[in-house]
Amino acid sequence: MSETKLSEYIDAGAAKLPADLVITGGTLINVNTGEYYKADVAIYDQRIVAVEKDITDYIGPNTRKVDATGKYLAPGLIDCHIHVECSKLSMTRFAQAVLPHGTTSIVTGLDEYISVIGLDGLKEIFNEIAQLPFNVIWGLPYKTPYTIPKSTISYDVTAKDHAQVQTDPRCFGVWETVRESVETKDPDTMKVLELAHQNHQPIFGCSPMARGKALNQYLMSGVSVDHESYSHEEFLEKARKGVHTVIRESAVTKFLNENIKSITENVAGVARHTSFCSDDVNATSILSVGHIDHMVRLAIQAGVSPMTAIQMATINAAEAYHVDDRLGSIAPGKRADILLVDHPGTFNVETVISQGQLVFDDGQEQFAFTVPARSSELTATVHRDPLSANDFQYHTDHADGTALVETINSIGPFVRKRRDVKLPVEDGIIKPDVDQDVALVSVVERYGINGNISHGFISSWSFKKGAIATTAAPDDNNMVVAGVNYDDMALAANKLIEQGGGQIVVVDGQVVANLPLPIAGICSDLPVEELAQQEKALQEGAREIGSKLPDPIFYLSFLPITAIPDLAITDGGNVDYTQLKYFNPVLD
Repeated sequence: MSETKLSEYIDAGAAKLPADLVITGGTLINVNTGEYYKADVAIYDQRIVAVEKDITDYIGPNTRKVDATGKYLAPGLIDCHIHVECSKLSMTRFAQAVLPHGTTSIVTGLDEYISVIGLDGLKEIFNEIAQLPFNVIWGLPYKTPYTIPKSTISYDVTAKDHAQVQTDPRCFGVWETVRESVETKDPDTMKVLELAHQNHQPIFGCSPMARGKALNQYLMSGVSVDHESYSHEEFLEKARKGVHTVIRESAVTKFLNENIKSITENVAGVARHTSFCSDDVNATSILSVGHIDHMVRLAIQAGVSPMTAIQMATINAAEAYHVDDRLGSIAPGKRADILLVDHPGTFNVETVISQGQLVFDDGQEQFAFTVPARSSELTATVHRDPLSANDFQYHTDHADGTALVETINSIGPFVRKRRDVKLPVEDGIIKPDVDQDVALVSVVERYGINGNISHGFISSWSFKKGAIATTAAPDDNNMVVAGVNYDDMALAANKLIEQGGGQIVVVDGQVVANLPLPIAGICSDLPVEELAQQEKALQEGAREIGSKLPDPIFYLSFLPITAIPDLAITDGGNVDYTQLKYFNPVLD
């Protein structure tokens, strides 16, 4: 902030400069003290300058007025951990989608973008963010790729990047440091952590199912916040050991009802150091249930008091990420992110002010969301020659007979276990088997770096025909192709190569659903309603090929994440999470 701007704010706080906007007649939800009382709010530029019973002195001839009579004033909501790119919405479209639900801030690493366009490419994304009434709290990923063993991506974040970026004012911490890198004392990760301590940067964690000694070991790294708890017992242990625990809930990853038990059934005080995140969310779920506002309502329904639930979505989150000097409450000096809601107990968002701008009022959009021009560096990111059916066949030395293979059996989106199956072998090719519910999967390196293509087997997908594919696939965003028909797999892959990325379903040589994702091969500028329609078409296409999973494309895109127990597949091969190494899926 410049000295001139600071001087203006000080004068505005003293009512020497008139407010740009005032909110009158409402009841303040004071998350700092846990009180409800009548108060008016004055805003100058992007900051709150007064919260008083009488703000007459702050009103000038050009001051805009918002009547909040009968409404409650809540701080803007904060999503404490989100891979915003996994929504497949561009930053502009994502902000446009979640702001009506009261989300005015997100904490993110933009790591999916980095894997494709690198840190230099982020300049274009940051320029886009700067045009939005939306707060992005960015942490530089502790490294990329996250995969162990290392997969292929366009750009590797290293300690050298952290030495430069951690002191950048846009950087608010170290993003998603996974437990495995701490456990193995990865040399580069150790340097990053040391830099974070020197620079007083918070370290954001990721440690699913870490308990006891494993958790103690992990916390010695300096991690202060974690969003991965599979049970309320795990959640409570982390909270008791000083971790700011984040409850995760999205369309597919539903952990709130389980994790909230640590508050409602165990220790109510845990709530003071708990907040909310969606991690990954899609257009369909935003339109159907909302965003962080939905989590506030779910927490209230589970037995948490409305004030506590709202604190979890606001001031708790801001404190956890060391941004409570600017976000998280309605108070002088804070950024003017204010919601008008019907009542704390029902928490329906009716009006949204973000960064001092009236963005939505009674459901009507008040801000012109304009999609920026996109450079070729951002849209031409798939570099792969066309593939053939033969490229997706699993060849073996055995001519005919059967082969015992280890399949990646999907128990859920975040649990994958081993299942051994005997598959037919014909002419040296191991075949998929729909009767035994085994399909093929391949990960295709798509950056033009080494031409890798890996092969494996998946089960519990119920494929009867066809293929599906995606280039949006964290943590490396290579192209993942699965199916039971080689020709359909090749057609799906080649269509995505041709259009520069996307998600697709192919059946019997016909494209039955196709969502182009031209922005880095992972995002689109489609409005949220149109993207939701495309998601529905993909779901219907996946049903046509027989899949019974809740969201087959989502499951497919997560197959390369090696931090999900127990198995994964990257462009380097099949990965055993428990051993942190590749394995051969053919057992005999």
